[in-house]
Amino acid sequence: MNQQSIHIPVLLNETIEALQVQPGRTFIDCTVGEGGHAAAILEKGAQLLGIDIDPQAIEVARKTLQPYGENAILINENFENLERICSDSGFHPVHGVLFDLGMSSLQLTDTSRGFSFQHDSPLDMRFSPSQELSAATIVNTFPEAELAAIIEKYGEEHRSKQIARSIVANRPINTTLRLAAVVQRSVGFRGKIHPATKTFQALRIVVNQELQRLEAALKQVANILCLGGRLVVISFHSLEDRLVKDYMRQESKDCICPPRTPVCVCGHKATFKLITKKVVTPSPSEVLANPRSRSSRMRIAERI
Repeated sequence: MNQQSIHIPVLLNETIEALQVQPGRTFIDCTVGEGGHAAAILEKGAQLLGIDIDPQAIEVARKTLQPYGENAILINENFENLERICSDSGFHPVHGVLFDLGMSSLQLTDTSRGFSFQHDSPLDMRFSPSQELSAATIVNTFPEAELAAIIEKYGEEHRSKQIARSIVANRPINTTLRLAAVVQRSVGFRGKIHPATKTFQALRIVVNQELQRLEAALKQVANILCLGGRLVVISFHSLEDRLVKDYMRQESKDCICPPRTPVCVCGHKATFKLITKKVVTPSPSEVLANPRSRSSRMRIAERI
């Protein structure tokens, strides 16, 4: 593991304000990572349950949050099991739930994990070593049509068929730099963004079932938040942000019947009110200090 990684939590002041952190209140950080947001919450005198599927992240967070003693509880688990984790830990109801969905510096700079093509790594991309599916398995065994569909859907890459064809023709591909080179040769390099970026995103999302697990977790938040409690989500690409936006909008309405239904038959009742109708984005000064924050988007809802 690269020990030189430096984690800078994005939208930190905005997060503390959005969660309405106060002494004695309780919060859940569903993606505790290296403990940046968590430390800021605990510093205000709150109590925190930190969850992360990545065992390396939990170990780093444990050291970061050690000064806060029993006010910090850390669990190496998947946030899709949110309600059960809270029940097992006796940690509910809570005043705020945070999801910071971005990749951590720890994951991006660890040369054994395969999340980045800035250095050569095995094609892994698993958030947890206990997961069975790796990026190498997808790249080297999935049929060309399925590979193209994954790259198009989860990478929003319109050249997906061309890329998938090239990947299959160049199998086996077992390292990040080789995959990046294969993608680049297939579509060329124009603009500022490396042509393999979207393919890497697509593979990572599928390996870790990111969207399915996020959707499952969001559906549990209302059951663990107290009235007036806040849900805060920071996302880093349009697929995540769209899912969060749609969920918050739906749960802020009483009726979700199709538009032309004459009488409400769904029986749905709003559980949230929107605090932000538009996304909160980082300031120019934050982007300058931390370029990785550039694509971050925050949305906030309050339990009613």
